[in-house]
Amino acid sequence: MVAGKTSTSRRLARQCGLATIDLDAYIERRERRAINQIFAEQGEQAFRDMETQVLDEFAHKGPMLVSCGGGIVLREENREILKNNGFVVYLQVTAEQAVERVGDVSTRPLFKNLETARQTIAGRLPMYEDVASVSIDTVGKSINVVAQEIQEILEKEGVLCLRQG
Repeated sequence: MVAGKTSTSRRLARQCGLATIDLDAYIERRERRAINQIFAEQGEQAFRDMETQVLDEFAHKGPMLVSCGGGIVLREENREILKNNGFVVYLQVTAEQAVERVGDVSTRPLFKNLETARQTIAGRLPMYEDVASVSIDTVGKSINVVAQEIQEILEKEGVLCLRQG
């Protein structure tokens, strides 16, 4: 939640010459409504069904960076898709940093306050660690620094990343 996934993915895509997709933004465009509207009108289960469908769709496309919402790990099926179809980078964020970054909480249906953020992060941590190929601590780091760290890891691991310029 608000770890910088989309911004980091965009920066890394430019650095590596890869396509990138933000699953939440894709769902919003496809459904022609915001995620918080989907939650309000159809419930979390319906949103999670959509999320699984698009994750599976993009997992089988060519090399690309996929930015997933923080709740993607809640389903075992999604964790298996992630583990079996890519190199997964977990961007770590503290609850305090999440609260600082979140801005408009009305766009975040599962984000209410610091205590909720703490509980959400703690509850999801084992699932994040289960799927992560690597974890990056984002505390106090800019998007550029985080993207550079990831690029260096991808190159070291032999995962496709073509250094630009």
